Amino acid sequence: MKRVVIIGGGFAGINLAKNLAANDGFSIIVVDRNNYNFFPPLLYQVSTAFLEASSICYPYRKLFGPSPKIAFRIGELVKISPGENKILLSTGELDYDILVLATGTQTNYFGIENVKINAMPMKTFEDALNLRNHLLQNLEKAAITGDPGERNRLLTVVVAGAGPTGIEISGMLAEINRKVITREYPEVANGQFEAKIYLVDGVSTVLATMGEASQKYTLKSLIRMGIEVKLGVQVKEYLDKKVILSDGEVIETETLVWAAGVSASAFIGIPIEWYGKGKRLIVDEFNKIKGAANIYAIGDTCILTSDKLYPNGHPQMAQPAIQQGANLAKNLILLANNGVPKPFKYADKGSMAIIGKYKAVVEMAKPRMNMNGFFAWFIWLFVHLRSLINVRNKLKTFANWVGTLTTRDQSLRFIIRPGRKL
Repeated sequence: MKRVVIIGGGFAGINLAKNLAANDGFSIIVVDRNNYNFFPPLLYQVSTAFLEASSICYPYRKLFGPSPKIAFRIGELVKISPGENKILLSTGELDYDILVLATGTQTNYFGIENVKINAMPMKTFEDALNLRNHLLQNLEKAAITGDPGERNRLLTVVVAGAGPTGIEISGMLAEINRKVITREYPEVANGQFEAKIYLVDGVSTVLATMGEASQKYTLKSLIRMGIEVKLGVQVKEYLDKKVILSDGEVIETETLVWAAGVSASAFIGIPIEWYGKGKRLIVDEFNKIKGAANIYAIGDTCILTSDKLYPNGHPQMAQPAIQQGANLAKNLILLANNGVPKPFKYADKGSMAIIGKYKAVVEMAKPRMNMNGFFAWFIWLFVHLRSLINVRNKLKTFANWVGTLTTRDQSLRFIIRPGRKL
């Protein structure tokens, strides 16, 4: 049996492992730095206390338990030795016959060191929990302080990045301003203070990858929700609780949420010429890294330019990762049986973003259709509920959503920081 080592248990890695496990010719080891899989599209709901953490997470060992062909190893990739077919992890060494890198992306701070140190990213599960605690702690501090300047800083949030993540977290923060603060924080609501949300992006529109109709609807909705949208300006610095924009404006805040960009990871042992734009590994039409004999890359960490419809690589979203994982599994099985592998071709299923309660935009590819408002919001809920990794997560998330919609409230606003004080 060929040993396939998969680094990363996200959309790409999980789909590769599950599809490959259907064949008897492989033993599979999935490696991840965490012992759980999580669902990135709903991180923002965890960060704003509208979903409990266990709704979007599931342990790998429980997930792979029914399959004797898939093993799990916790650890972080340290070094790859292509000539020896060996990798070094933070938890030991592994040999492989086939190595697949499905490590996804990491937050890109564009070289702004103070932003990296002081901003709140929104990429990992830990990021979401940190942001939730930070926002709730700031509300408690705002209810106590007698300093007007400090209270304004505590109640002001700047979100950098007007892509889906930035839109979704801005919209959820606006919901908190309207429905939570007025009810649960009378010390704040009854004072001469107003929680402010700024959404900042260097491009001239929100949701730059979507169509004009979706962009216009989203921008109009955000403004109506009380969000101050600043387009065509960038965050240049974040120091001394001040966000400095490229047009010279200074916003005093204790919260800068960074959703402005991502990049792939670089690995020791991988030649620099194997990397393309954004540190994405250059792969051929079969997702094999160009220059490597038995190393593949799938999902956000790779760039495949042979697809004529996507000469600059596929979008770094869930669907390309899922489809590449499934296609690579089929190809590895074909190769093991002396078959001919099939080139990857992305089937675009469209894109979507939620803005707030009953507000979303959906662009479907086949049939080509654009929607916004309540129906788009309902489709967004259905698609994301269906995409969760198992029935348990689906039921918990559905119960949370139903409870929130029927009671117009959520009781998950817990500050949990072991060993730390307010």
